[in-house]
Amino acid sequence: MQFETILFSLEASVARLVLNRPQRLNAFTVTMHHEVAVALDSLLDGHDARVLLLTGSGRGFCAGQDLSERNPESAEALDLGANIDAFYNPLIKRLTELPLPVVCAVNGVAAGAGVNIALACDIVVARKSAQFIQSFANIGLLPDSAGTWILPRLIGPARATALMMTGDPLNAAQAADWGMIWQAIDDEAFEEHVESLVRRLAVAPTRAMVAIKNAIKASSTASLADQLDRERDLQRMLGRTEDYREGVSAFKEKRKPNFVGR
Repeated sequence: MQFETILFSLEASVARLVLNRPQRLNAFTVTMHHEVAVALDSLLDGHDARVLLLTGSGRGFCAGQDLSERNPESAEALDLGANIDAFYNPLIKRLTELPLPVVCAVNGVAAGAGVNIALACDIVVARKSAQFIQSFANIGLLPDSAGTWILPRLIGPARATALMMTGDPLNAAQAADWGMIWQAIDDEAFEEHVESLVRRLAVAPTRAMVAIKNAIKASSTASLADQLDRERDLQRMLGRTEDYREGVSAFKEKRKPNFVGR
């Protein structure tokens, strides 16, 4: 597929989606939203991908919304809620509901919705030089793209509230220390580290990876009894997979398992 604002490829079970507007720090436009949606939807039916890597081109990951598409001086009142309904909410739902692990490699600054899009992914790693900026309040808005839902659950309400109200940048090392992301990686080792991670997940037991992410997401609103039942049901399903049989056989035979994602 040929795109104008993203790069998208699938090779060796790894799908790679690169936001590709480096001159605008990969800020989202309507065209980019449409193209990202097409790419993500292509992973839902008859695909060979077992992991998705989301990253950005150039010196930044994503600056959120491209404000050049906004005209607040227009006589007609802006309906930002309609834009969220049309684009950002569906994007977050697509990312969180993909039936495969999603890795976000934050290669540079992530600002506004760019932060929250990254945090909607399953595993987030960042260059140590990267920064996370909840910049919404700087233009009179509140964080969207699930930012007010995800961030307090990751770092607590006190830190989340301060970051959102001040718009202060948070460096990658501090984000990792706070549990907001998984790892902050030295810049010179970043690309090799990311490649090793996605290659590892591409040969992992995919259905187990999906069950893990779904169980963790459900746990935030589930009672203990509900979560125990969910674990039981998911474990029952996984116990009937080819990968479970292969995993047990490999363990008994003291060899590396050959998982096929089924």
